[in-house]
Amino acid sequence: MKEQVMEYASGNEMAAIAIKQIGYDLMGYYPITPSTQIAENLDIMRANGEMDLVMVAAEGEHSAAGICYGASVAGGRVVNATSANGLLYAIEQLPVQSGTRYPMVMNVVCRTVSGPLSIKGDHSDIMYILNAGWPILFASTVQQVYDFNILALKLAEQVRLPVVVAYDGFFTSHQKGRCFRFAEDEAVKDYIGSKKEDYPFLDFEHPITVGSYMNEPDLINNRYQLHLAMEEADRLLPELFASYKELSGRAYGKVEGTCCEDAKNLLVLLGSSYDTSIDAVEEMRKQGEKVGAATMHVLRPFPGKELFELIQHGKHILVADRQDSYGAGGGNLSLEVRAALQRFGSRGTVKSLVYGLGGKDFFKEDAKEMLAWAEDSSKPDFAYYGVTPGEEGEIEREPLFAPVTREQTNIGATKVESGKVTGGSLNTVTAMPGRIAPGHGACPGCGIPVNLNLLLRGIEDPVVFLFQTGCAMIVTTAYPRTSFKVPYLHNLFQNGAATLSGVAEICYRKQQKGEIPPGDIIFIMVSGDGGLDIGMGSAIGTALRGHRLLLFEYDNGGYMNTGYQLSYSTPLGARSSTSHVGKEQYGKTFLQKDMPQIMAATGIPYVATVAESNPADFIKKAAKAAYYAKTTGTAYVKAISACPLNWNDKPATERKVIEAAVNCCYFPLYEVEQGATKLSYDPEKTGKKIPVSDWLSMMGRTKHLQKDVYREVVERLQLEIDTRFYNLKKKAEEASDEIV
Repeated sequence: MKEQVMEYASGNEMAAIAIKQIGYDLMGYYPITPSTQIAENLDIMRANGEMDLVMVAAEGEHSAAGICYGASVAGGRVVNATSANGLLYAIEQLPVQSGTRYPMVMNVVCRTVSGPLSIKGDHSDIMYILNAGWPILFASTVQQVYDFNILALKLAEQVRLPVVVAYDGFFTSHQKGRCFRFAEDEAVKDYIGSKKEDYPFLDFEHPITVGSYMNEPDLINNRYQLHLAMEEADRLLPELFASYKELSGRAYGKVEGTCCEDAKNLLVLLGSSYDTSIDAVEEMRKQGEKVGAATMHVLRPFPGKELFELIQHGKHILVADRQDSYGAGGGNLSLEVRAALQRFGSRGTVKSLVYGLGGKDFFKEDAKEMLAWAEDSSKPDFAYYGVTPGEEGEIEREPLFAPVTREQTNIGATKVESGKVTGGSLNTVTAMPGRIAPGHGACPGCGIPVNLNLLLRGIEDPVVFLFQTGCAMIVTTAYPRTSFKVPYLHNLFQNGAATLSGVAEICYRKQQKGEIPPGDIIFIMVSGDGGLDIGMGSAIGTALRGHRLLLFEYDNGGYMNTGYQLSYSTPLGARSSTSHVGKEQYGKTFLQKDMPQIMAATGIPYVATVAESNPADFIKKAAKAAYYAKTTGTAYVKAISACPLNWNDKPATERKVIEAAVNCCYFPLYEVEQGATKLSYDPEKTGKKIPVSDWLSMMGRTKHLQKDVYREVVERLQLEIDTRFYNLKKKAEEASDEIV
């Protein structure tokens, strides 16, 4: 046994202590009750110089999960913590991490899933991820939170799976208890051991592709390997529990029970309620009643055999769920316990109760009543326990406050006529309530390979690619092949920028520690096909944090990889599979998003637009973007990218179509460098400016706009283009005057 010291602490505090002692590299996180205290405690430790954990405050739980995924792919030891709807927001990322077999640990401080909104503890969140491919350890006590955090990482790295440590929100997370921790951090580090990477992502001599596009039969083989990994976790857990007992003196198993050997009535439940049930069992035993209680410390892989062996002699078993699988006649715990008992031959009766939702307290009197319920033939096999029935009939109540009416808000302080605002003074309103191989599967004439190659021509440093889902990813990484000669990672639309920021931070950390060679590396996220619609929040969050990387958007004007649905970059009036042309509709009904100006508003050091029709300009801007990405912060480059299939034009004429988009100023070429705007090309000065209708006439998706019935649509688009270009020129002139 290693030396230990006593702590009087909460579960969240003990989780933070374990994380600190382990010496993680990175935590991507977003605050959500009741898990927030973990990050708060870690930040205090970091501020005090007790650790050097990289903490990345994401703009949401989804991005936090992506940051963690990217960091784990890059070889870092990574941890996260979340609860309830935060877990659900991130849930899309969980199968990505397990399916690509990258270990990490996530503390899930269990809380009610909204709506209606509740921040109290139950198990409705954790049950959502039973099928995510993550082993799940469930801690009943504060001590177990600490111990299981240590065990979780060791398990994760041995089976190459991410692992959850779950425990009850507020009951275990906030209530303090007497527990022990290792006196020296080295005891924890030595137990876990050094991290081993079979296929290092940041090995530029042997680049790999992670998360490639995969169909049958490879996908089912991938899932089978995940199944085998979970079976390996099931086999390893007893060994890990045994080794940890030698280290700490504390013995754990997959299941735990009290007085189960001869119990007639048995209560099975999870989490902090188990300790309460122990008190009830002890009192009932003193009165001569043969009762017992059991819990599980492992939810995945489910310990069906071990649970059966523990409770097989029970004649009447009641499973208490702090969650319901609505319409299934019980919560997930009771359904799996029933299945296990049936599988292994139990002859006892099984009943199920849903209890304690929304943090409703559970007392030993409740445990006693449940144990009595188990053998009471008058009680149903499934019910909600502790429900307060409402009163029958309609109840009329006067509102606490009188409702605000239209008349009350119509105070005449502000008037808007023809877009002009009058009134609105403060007084009146107070009353108001090359690194890519030649082989790929892109369509003939696709602009993606052209744009990527032009981008890379201006970058002489090594690059790491992250591709969001889209045509560029699908046509270059069809399993088991890859078009890339450099490290490549894929993540979903919503989370590319955050994920790449995790990769970058771990790379810089490894360089600082001397684990990989020093030198500049350009981290590039490639997005298109609407990826910076759904991924805009992630991109903006990354830009605001100022990670040193390059965001490259190929703007092909639609969700092309899913059959050309409209995106926010689709031109006004364009035909798509979600903006058809008919008597009641003329195509897309709103203007294109100005993503470069949105990114410029974040204050990043460099923003640029480029086009294959101006290749020299493209390459120079790529080089400049790379310079800022490696020295200063986030850079953003946007290219207009041809899609002959969905633009409905000819591949051989795409360069002319792109040139027309530039010359009509639909896609102006400029840069915003350190806040100063500079026009790269002015078609008005060269005499090449054309009306937008000329460009629209070159594509089948917008050719219908040539009809007189759609004249107002074209005029609206022309006005917007002219306005945006005028504002750009004005900004450029002001910047030029300031320089002079």
